[in-house]
Amino acid sequence: MDTLHIGEITATWLRGGNTHLDGGAMFGVVPKALWSRKYEHNDTNQIHLRTDPILLQTKSGNMLIDSGIGNGKMNEKMKRNQGVTEESSIEASLAELGLTPADIHFVLMTHLHFDHASGLTKWTGDTLVPTFPNAKIYVSKTEWEEMRQPNIRSRNTYWKENWEPIQHQVHTFAKELYVTEQVRMVHTGGHSDGHAIIIVKDREDTLLHMGDIMPTHAHQNPLWVMAYDDYPMTSIYQKQEWVDWGIKENAWFTFYHDSYYRAVKWDETGNMIEKIEREKNKKLL
Repeated sequence: MDTLHIGEITATWLRGGNTHLDGGAMFGVVPKALWSRKYEHNDTNQIHLRTDPILLQTKSGNMLIDSGIGNGKMNEKMKRNQGVTEESSIEASLAELGLTPADIHFVLMTHLHFDHASGLTKWTGDTLVPTFPNAKIYVSKTEWEEMRQPNIRSRNTYWKENWEPIQHQVHTFAKELYVTEQVRMVHTGGHSDGHAIIIVKDREDTLLHMGDIMPTHAHQNPLWVMAYDDYPMTSIYQKQEWVDWGIKENAWFTFYHDSYYRAVKWDETGNMIEKIEREKNKKLL
């Protein structure tokens, strides 16, 4: 598994599954002639995307950023429509590190769309139960409220199967939350009304996880936002602010969906100066 060290914190990408989504939807109004230079597509215009949670092993406990696409949450038609060829193997990933789901103390949710939140619950026989029974689950108040009362646009991605079994574990925040002195969540909106980013700082190192307002390295340009974004102008403004901040901090930008890079650093001119590439032991498309 791929890892990154932020001071004394170890970040490890777990195997959370994948999707293959339409490249035009993932890059919005950006012409294919431009985005296809930065991200490979197959003959049906789909791009390969990971759904890999990041495990943070900190002095305050084990944390997950998002939860993967889960197992057994989709029927065959939906898996075909979403291009899912791999479901989550989070427990197996944790076992390789000598951990179990019971050893996760915090789950930090950027937002609660099904491809991020389906791993929060699992089937035990015919019953859905929490995957991480001892964890506090943090999410913005706005996102949690929409999860439980979705609108006509969002109801296809906010599923009761992903929130009802874990509602007693959920802790919400309004604008900003220090989970610990090293880890902070900030509500940004944009991709969803309640979307949040995550900042990890230890010693001289910084990790900036921008969730789905920058799902891959190819979305670095503030204007390159997804057609899936509910509030694209908010995504643009927030990307402008936080990308500039991250570059000044010499931060590692980390990704949940990227099939090529786990983390990158950019300089002030936008050039990639450091990178952690994803293991290329499987064919992407």
